[in-house]
Amino acid sequence: MRVLVVGGGGREHALCLAIAASPLLTQLWCAPGNPGIAEVATCIAIGAEDVAALVAFALENAMDLVVAGPEAPLTLGLSDACAAAGIACFGPSAAAAQLEGSKAFCKQVADAALVPTAAWARFDNAADARAHIRAHGAPIVVKADGLAAGKGVVVASTLAEAEAAVADIMESRIHGAAGAAVVIEECLLGEEISFFALCDGTRALALGAAQDHKRVGEGDTGPNTGGMGAYAPPPAFTPALQAEVMDRFITPTLAEMQRRGTPFRGVLFAGLMLTATGPKLIEYNVRFGDPECEALLPLLADDLLPALLAAARGDLTATTLRWRDAHSLVVVMAAQGYPGTQRRGSEIRGLDAAAALPGVRLFHSGTARATDGAIIANGGRVLAICGTGATLIAARDAAYAAVDAIDWPEGFCRRDIGWRALAPNPSRTAG
Repeated sequence: MRVLVVGGGGREHALCLAIAASPLLTQLWCAPGNPGIAEVATCIAIGAEDVAALVAFALENAMDLVVAGPEAPLTLGLSDACAAAGIACFGPSAAAAQLEGSKAFCKQVADAALVPTAAWARFDNAADARAHIRAHGAPIVVKADGLAAGKGVVVASTLAEAEAAVADIMESRIHGAAGAAVVIEECLLGEEISFFALCDGTRALALGAAQDHKRVGEGDTGPNTGGMGAYAPPPAFTPALQAEVMDRFITPTLAEMQRRGTPFRGVLFAGLMLTATGPKLIEYNVRFGDPECEALLPLLADDLLPALLAAARGDLTATTLRWRDAHSLVVVMAAQGYPGTQRRGSEIRGLDAAAALPGVRLFHSGTARATDGAIIANGGRVLAICGTGATLIAARDAAYAAVDAIDWPEGFCRRDIGWRALAPNPSRTAG
């Protein structure tokens, strides 16, 4: 098979490594890719949101499958354009991708499907949003309605924080057009879980769960980020809970999407809060999470490629996937200043030594290669270091041993990834 992966981050590096291991693969490309991905795929200089150029390249090179990594090309119609060109694409149509493209649309679908979720309201007027916040009090959650690269959510502990979030999102437009409207939700308490299901439009296959660490600081402090680390499997997410989520969340959502004439194909990512009264939906995403993907795929014992193709073609009937009896933990290394303004161009040394350590996989997220061949930082989240082991402690130790082998003074990471599972009495979190 000839496969094109779209994207250039750690998630796409993990996808490329998994696809490259398939005996079905003939040739692998990635657009735009990164220096790590270039070790297993041919990288091409086409942006992930340049749908016309991506489809033209796929046609010219007779692709059997296009795999969309990030959400933006899906909301821009990559899957639709591939279908029109007769190319299989792993990822939902633009209409179905609105599950992530609009927080309000996601909530409407959840309500129609009777999926348990937080109480919510949508506002396109800042004054009305502030009045709602004052009427309901804090803590409260303020979300940009559109796509904001995982940074459009503010869990406000005070009214002042919530009103400042409205000002930043709707008036200062720190997330651009994504902040034309906001969704304001009740604040859910519990443990947050990322659950993934492979979908073919009518059926779903559970892929498993991971636990992300969204806040930039240790102890879950500071602003939200795209994710500072993750581990899998989370002990709080039991087999019984997985069965409940499939029955009460995933299956009804697929049925509602089909009823609307927008069947969902691809991977459905349910952000869940395990509350005292049971799991509730925080939001849906329409792609693998990052860094959850880097935690999940190293545990996969089967070939991923035929499963992606089956979902894209709309028939998962005969698809099964086996997983290793092991644990994984991913630590994200970010450039100083993230999630705010970061300085790019600093050199990262010691990557080969880190990657050679036992139980370690190193994924490039925001890197570039300098003219002298050095690997340099080229983004906010720059590296995702995965450790695997028979226990979560072993996975954690492997990941942090690799972090310590990397020489990058301009970078930082959280040192407490996995703390909820490893602490004797983890505190409850809000989201």
